[in-house]
Amino acid sequence: MVSALEDGLIIGPDGKKRCHWHANDSEYLRYHDEEWGFPVYDDQHLFEKICLEGFQAGLSWLTILRKRDNFRAAFDGFDWEKLAKYNEKKIEKLLQNAGIIRHRGKIEATINNAKQVPLLIEEFGSLSNYFWSFEPKSKNRPQKYDFKTLQKITKTNESKALSKDLKKRGWKFVGETTCYAFMQSMGIVNDHVEGCCMRDICEKEKRAFKF
Repeated sequence: MVSALEDGLIIGPDGKKRCHWHANDSEYLRYHDEEWGFPVYDDQHLFEKICLEGFQAGLSWLTILRKRDNFRAAFDGFDWEKLAKYNEKKIEKLLQNAGIIRHRGKIEATINNAKQVPLLIEEFGSLSNYFWSFEPKSKNRPQKYDFKTLQKITKTNESKALSKDLKKRGWKFVGETTCYAFMQSMGIVNDHVEGCCMRDICEKEKRAFKF
């Protein structure tokens, strides 16, 4: 049984408090505990996530999460070199794939964005260097990470800057809110609610990494 708390936390079957949004759904809970908010520096993982966040636009992340393996199979593991070569025949095949989100605009955006990746890597050395350059300074983050505060944050100056810069570089489906969700999930910001058992763990992982 899920015990909901007013502070944005729920108590799970193990008695630990966590961010409420996974609602103790087993798959969502595992994502919360093993992925969300942990700092990611791997280029392929970062590219996959920015693509999937684009597919999420207008939908719930749980919908995408439950189809993630299908996406990986359909999009060649989000290998941008392979994706950049997709043609209209491949797009039509993807549009017939019931295991993914069959949205032509989002599919075409993924292919388009794959073509932009080498340009970013050439300029910045890696996607990681690029995306993490938008990490907000501590002075620009909330003083408190309580539920009331975090609930109001759906985009920030940094996510707006990331979105604007990506669009300038030809990327698509990378709006301000999409970019902020990406930053949250990849640990560029740590938005686990105060009191969540994973907040300090993610923070320690972030402090331990040195570029």
